[in-house]
Amino acid sequence: MEVAIRKADRITDMKKRMQDIYLSVSWREISRTYFDKSVPWFQHKMYGIDGNGGMGGFTPEEAQQLKGALVDLSERIRRAADSIPAPAATISPI
Repeated sequence: MEVAIRKADRITDMKKRMQDIYLSVSWREISRTYFDKSVPWFQHKMYGIDGNGGMGGFTPEEAQQLKGALVDLSERIRRAADSIPAPAATISPI
């Protein structure tokens, strides 16, 4: 009896989904800080290939991990922005 093993569904178009922020984010830091993986590993995931040039991409679990990383980063950016003091109120001359 032959048993077929089906790979989990993978997201292979992540780079396209991230096109609005792709050049603004340090994916190197995302790969190291949130995945503890190498930059080439992460880039292969983003491009939807595996290390041998075949079909790859993010598993649903890895996609959730990336989502969590981006949410965490967005919250850190928000806190940094909020730490910038508001400009002093200007008093208009009489």
